[in-house]
Parts: sequence; C-alpha cells; structure tokens
Amino acid sequence: MNKRQTRLFAIVSTGIAVVVFLGMTIDSHRQFPKLTNAQNITPAVRMGQDVWHKYNCINCHTLFGEGAYYAPDLTKITQLRGEQYIKAYMRDPSQFYDEQRHRRLMPKQDLSDDEIINLYAFLDWVSKVDNQGWPPRPILVTGASITGTDLSAQQQGQGATQAPPGATPVEQGDNPIAIGERVFRTAVPACASCHSVAPGVNMAGPSLAGIAARAEKIIASPEYTGKAKDVASYIKESIVEPSAYRVPGAMYSANGVSFMPNTYGKDLSPEQVDQLAAYLASLK
Repeated sequence: MNKRQTRLFAIVSTGIAVVVFLGMTIDSHRQFPKLTNAQNITPAVRMGQDVWHKYNCINCHTLFGEGAYYAPDLTKITQLRGEQYIKAYMRDPSQFYDEQRHRRLMPKQDLSDDEIINLYAFLDWVSKVDNQGWPPRPILVTGASITGTDLSAQQQGQGATQAPPGATPVEQGDNPIAIGERVFRTAVPACASCHSVAPGVNMAGPSLAGIAARAEKIIASPEYTGKAKDVASYIKESIVEPSAYRVPGAMYSANGVSFMPNTYGKDLSPEQVDQLAAYLASLK
C-alpha cells in the first residue's frame, strides 16, 4: 500500500467511524425519553434530585454505576425495599443497625419530611429507568440479587430458582410449594430482598424460617390484632395485609404501619398468594 492509498484508507476509515458514531449518538438521544420514562419526571422528582446532590449522597452511594462504592448501589432500591421502610430509613437510619456492633454506617442527615418525600420520588423514578442491565454487577442491599436481567424475569414472573437454606426440597412443575418458592424470588419487590429463610438471620424483615410454628403462637397471643384463625390464613394475611399484625421491633414498622409493601394483594393473584403461603409454611 503506497502513501496515497494509506492516506485514502485513513480518511475513509475516519469518515465511516464518524458517521457510525453520529448515528449511534442520534439513535441514543432518540431513545432516551422512552428509556428514562421522561414523561414521569415530575417536580417532586426534580426536587428529589436536588436533595440527592445537596446531601452528597453520591459520595457513598452509586446510581447506574456512577458514584462511590462505600455503600450499596441505589439504582433499584425502591424495587428492593418498600416505601415505608425507605422513608423511615431516611428519617433515622440508626434504628436499622447497631452502631456498637457495625460501627458508624449511614449518618443521620436530618432530612425534612418534604425532602424525604422528594428524594423517594427521585429514587423511584431512577428505579424505573431501563438501564439495560448496567452496571452488570451492582453493589446491592443485603440479600438482594437483582440485575437488569433478573428484573426482566421478575416482571415476567419467570425464572428458575434454587432451594435456599432451610427450605424443604421439592420437585419443580405443578407443585404449589415449588411454584411458591419461585414467587418468593420473582415477585416485585422480591421477598428474598428483605427476608432470609435461614434461622436467626434477620434482614430488613424478620427471618421466615419456622414461620408456621411462630404463627401458631402469634395467633394464640392476646397481642395479635389480625383476623387469621389458622397458620395458612395468618401467612396469607401477612402477605396481603402486612399491617394487620406487626412483628415487634423498631426496624420493622413505624407509626402503626409495617415497612413491608402492601401491594402484593394487588400484584399477585389469589393463586400465587396461596402458593407463596404454601412455600413459606414449608420452611423449617
């Protein structure tokens, strides 16, 4: 290849690269409104973004893989924790861990009620952005295992699971316990993101190991405020009406409202609730 051919090759290659780059840039901007749910950017979302910057949350947390890695990635946090839990955590994070045991973690920022509402709105909008699986390995809250691919499977109610510690081995297929385990992993938010099935391992919610045995004692207790008469109905009540009876503990409820999302009764079919209850009752 002589000098003239080399120069021509370089010019053509550069031109092609520029055209491809411009085409991809234009196509990306064309898709941004749809991918980011731009129509849902409300004034509360914009003010919540201001709160995010005001308190320098990015100094410890990441969004879409950008930020510091001292604390969990919050890209999908509202799909992993209920609204009541997140707002209570913002109000006083010290209620959710033992400083003597865990050292200093999330500082109390003294956010106002309006700032908390707006910051939640911003994080909820962020969680619904189609980030196409990025980052591939986000730092997540304890017990979570959600990625872009996992989220897609959750939204479709699909995906096989592995039996967790403490679960009764079951066959896949039409077995309601096996299907219930799948619901446990794929519901949105995923039950597994807040609850462990290992004895004594409490996360955002109490461990569900041995819930059937505990349910019998709770129903017989004078402190029980729900309507369930047996174990099965208690577990189903806990799923669809989490505030009917609140497990004692500052990190599980506030102002008479359970931190557990109250949307499962709407998002899950009665059959799925029955299957999930069957799985939970099988945990030892």
